[in-house]
Amino acid sequence: MGQEKDGLWQAVLGEIELSVSRGSYVTWFKNTTLLKNQDDELVVGVGTVFIKNQLERKFNQLIVDTLEKNGVRPKKIEYKIHTASSNLHNRSKEEVIMVAPTPSTKHRNTGGGGSSSSGVRHSYRQGLNERYTFENFIVGSGNELAYAACQAIASTPGKKYNPLFLYGGVGIGKTHLIQAVGNAVLSNNPDAHVVYISSEQFVQEFLDAIRYKKNTDFAGFYRGADVLIVDDMQFIAGKEKTQEEFFHTFNALHQANKQIIISSDKPPKDIPTLEERLRSRFNWGMSIDMQIPDFETRCAIVQTKATGHGVTLQPDVVDYLANRTQTNIRELEGSLNQLLAYCEMRGLEPELQIASNLLGSGKSRPKHLTPKSIIEKTAKYYKISLEDITGSKRDKDIVTPRQIAMYIMRDELHLSYPKIARELGRKDHTTAIHSVEKITKESSEDPDLRTSIAAIKERLYA
Repeated sequence: MGQEKDGLWQAVLGEIELSVSRGSYVTWFKNTTLLKNQDDELVVGVGTVFIKNQLERKFNQLIVDTLEKNGVRPKKIEYKIHTASSNLHNRSKEEVIMVAPTPSTKHRNTGGGGSSSSGVRHSYRQGLNERYTFENFIVGSGNELAYAACQAIASTPGKKYNPLFLYGGVGIGKTHLIQAVGNAVLSNNPDAHVVYISSEQFVQEFLDAIRYKKNTDFAGFYRGADVLIVDDMQFIAGKEKTQEEFFHTFNALHQANKQIIISSDKPPKDIPTLEERLRSRFNWGMSIDMQIPDFETRCAIVQTKATGHGVTLQPDVVDYLANRTQTNIRELEGSLNQLLAYCEMRGLEPELQIASNLLGSGKSRPKHLTPKSIIEKTAKYYKISLEDITGSKRDKDIVTPRQIAMYIMRDELHLSYPKIARELGRKDHTTAIHSVEKITKESSEDPDLRTSIAAIKERLYA
């Protein structure tokens, strides 16, 4: 019976994986399990209450339809929190043991602050943070390509996407993801020489190497890496000698098929005073724009972080926190930690009223959003009138803002398509469906469009 259940659910998951995005599958379905299938009742085990809510609200019909394709038609489907997800925690513990430095090798492997065979010693070299793993990284539409690329690299470093260049705004998960690669590589091969460092630290170590005449040791340490991970590459701009040294390090590693991973707050072409030869090499592999997390991803992050603290948040609290901080995961986690600490000290349950009273006076507090405010801000951003954006004109400079307003209403307010269509004076809701799908697709490919959408959202929440 157990094997039969497993076989059925694996078949269901296999079909669902083909019908949803990679990010949705990994976030909502991957770690589910079938607990019961008898007496016309089917029980699905899930890891968190937020996954439970999403499957009930958003994906239940998809699951019902997929079960029917596999010959199963239960009268009732129930989703239950299932502790079998603790397998993930066991894996994380194993990785922590592998990553933790030992006097003999691990400081060298992680780029940590101890001694190394190169003779270069730096107490401020941070090394990998063992908490940053793929398992606790929340995948959404804005980062699923970066996530997939990093997982591919972790399984076969140096074979594809070399170098990998991730860029995006502050606090959206770049550091977590690139360090997850390093931790996964060490989990697979504890003897690998994985070096993680920020570009600021690279600059400081290079200056120290010149000062103490340790240039050979410095070069040997970095050029001997199996995987070199450099965070915040933008800080190397304008430092000519350091850029020259990094150029030679890059060439040595790339020639030897060693993996190079770089993060920055902007793409190579937009980093000022970056040498053209470095800019060219950064474009040899794959450059990926990590985007601001959407509402669902922010909700998943809040719930996952809360669960890590042993707390289950009510959906209205999750929604409030996710809406309060739009662009920065660190700020989002900071708001959650502030709420949990406040409630723990006073023996309170984290409720919406408490969250609102505690966090509402902060600068990030969003205004009450309405469809009208979204339409007005979008029209103002594109310098068109309300009459035009809600009217019947089909000029491109009016149609695009109209479609963007529909997209934002769907993304931020989760309105139904008929409601969105009515707000913009359209009779047919298929217009709204087409508009949202079109902007979703184009924004994934057009950085300028993403910038415009982000600017409108910032004005909405200013």
